[in-house]
Amino acid sequence: MKIKWNSIVEKLDYAFQPIIHAHSGKIFAVEALLRNVEKIPNINYIHDIFDLAYEENYLYEFDLLLREKAIEKFSKISIENLQLYYNLDNRTIHAKNYTKGNTKKILKKYNLPKSVICFELSERGTIEDQNNLVEIIQNYNSSNYNIAIDDFGVGVSGLKLLYFSQANIIKIDRFFIENINEDAKKRLFCSSIINMAHIMGMKVVAEGVETLKEFYTCKNIGADFIQGYLVQKPTVDIDEIKPIYKDIVKYLLNEKRADDNAPIEQEFIQNIVPINIDSSLHSLFLYFKDYSHSSFVPIVDDYDNFIGVIYEVDIKQISYSQYGLALAQNKSYSTKISKYVKQVISIEASWGIDKALQIFNQDPNSSGIFITKANKYHGFIDLRSLLQLSHKRTIEIAENQNPLTRLPGNKQIERFIYDSLENKNSYKSHILYFDFDNFKPFNDTYGFRQGDRAILLFAELLQKKYPSDTFIAHIGGDDFFIGIKNSDIEDVYERTKEALDEFRWSVKNLYNETDKKNGHIKGKDRFGENRIFELLSCSCAIIEISNNSKKANFDYTLNVMKKYSKDLDRPISASF
Repeated sequence: MKIKWNSIVEKLDYAFQPIIHAHSGKIFAVEALLRNVEKIPNINYIHDIFDLAYEENYLYEFDLLLREKAIEKFSKISIENLQLYYNLDNRTIHAKNYTKGNTKKILKKYNLPKSVICFELSERGTIEDQNNLVEIIQNYNSSNYNIAIDDFGVGVSGLKLLYFSQANIIKIDRFFIENINEDAKKRLFCSSIINMAHIMGMKVVAEGVETLKEFYTCKNIGADFIQGYLVQKPTVDIDEIKPIYKDIVKYLLNEKRADDNAPIEQEFIQNIVPINIDSSLHSLFLYFKDYSHSSFVPIVDDYDNFIGVIYEVDIKQISYSQYGLALAQNKSYSTKISKYVKQVISIEASWGIDKALQIFNQDPNSSGIFITKANKYHGFIDLRSLLQLSHKRTIEIAENQNPLTRLPGNKQIERFIYDSLENKNSYKSHILYFDFDNFKPFNDTYGFRQGDRAILLFAELLQKKYPSDTFIAHIGGDDFFIGIKNSDIEDVYERTKEALDEFRWSVKNLYNETDKKNGHIKGKDRFGENRIFELLSCSCAIIEISNNSKKANFDYTLNVMKKYSKDLDRPISASF
């Protein structure tokens, strides 16, 4: 039997696919993907070979052979602080010959620490498999291994699994990532999952990212890591694995807007000294003795990746007991500090103030937020500093937004236009300029309060009609602005037409019954002459900025488009 399976393993190979940091383009890990399965007789798919091993009661032994093969090849990649994501069959924990400690032996053989490996466990399957999955996660967690839940969102009880498991990473299935930039339901689902995962101290990988639009969307809704063909296809040649993916860096620079992401100033971040997950219980006791002012200690792995926190209150019972210190000093005493580690809120420093406050507000019982840089521990922001940041940010936002609609104002509009023109060779942008028709006579007749209601009605309608990542701004009065990146003109045009039609219909409710029935009002024009005015509507000029656009023509084109749009009951669009 062993000769047969050893022969099979010799024919197999592993390809590696990079997993990168969404905000930097630096590599974080590689996933090991089995290759050459077609060389095995009577085997068509990867899962067939694992089913066969399971049927012959050789699944665990087979997996160990594959595990060593993947680790051996991974050990030859000359990139520092790299992790290996290894797919584990959920059935191995119940295999007849399953024993603990084998992975540790393999890693030691290739001079690698425990923290280098992350076991991927699939969420696909039945409810019974889900229970097995929780059990196997808890088993590997007890041995201080990192765990990732693969294919998240396609199983039968994903949220239950998210609640009960203590995984470090979840990987959102490709089904939810494909065309996420065009699908509002997918964006809502993924952003909700990402927020929940962050609150529970987990990080998120967006799997199967193939297009630039998918990448931008995943990054902007908070995905920590990106994996997919846009970065790199799986490769059996380890020399093709790169420490940083320059194309991704270029995309990030092109997409970045200065005022999108107010940075967290270093003065608000406390440098609380962490300790390693493999430290002894005795070292933990000494830490709280040396740092008597601390009520917790951050925990990191061998690569300084942030794992969680141990609170002093959770170890007081043993540390203050008569024999607690003696037991901790005894090398034969097997209690590990991992038993006391708790997952907590953490965010990447690159997310900025707004995301930090958003995440914190979803867990108001937290005493603060931990900060990481490329997943490595960076520091802690306590409650007092968060309140100071919140107050400071509120003032900054208030200074740059319209006081009525609370939408961004002219400073942000100028920034969007400038960035769109500067990056015209990298992506298309669409500039939308909205202007009410017959607003002055309506305001004069019905008063400014009713005029404000019309403006607020339109602001809310725009926020409902366009995707959440759309830049919506209020120039002032009855003039609005929208900026959209990486969208098709057909989609922009149709959304805008629907918005104008809905506003024309909704705003009728602000008129009295007589004017509504007549379909017009009587009032004075700008020259003081009495005349009839149609009911409120809105005009829109759409300008596409592309690699053929010339900065010098922008103002002229916009003014011409605004003028002609006033004579139409639908949007007018053009490139320049």
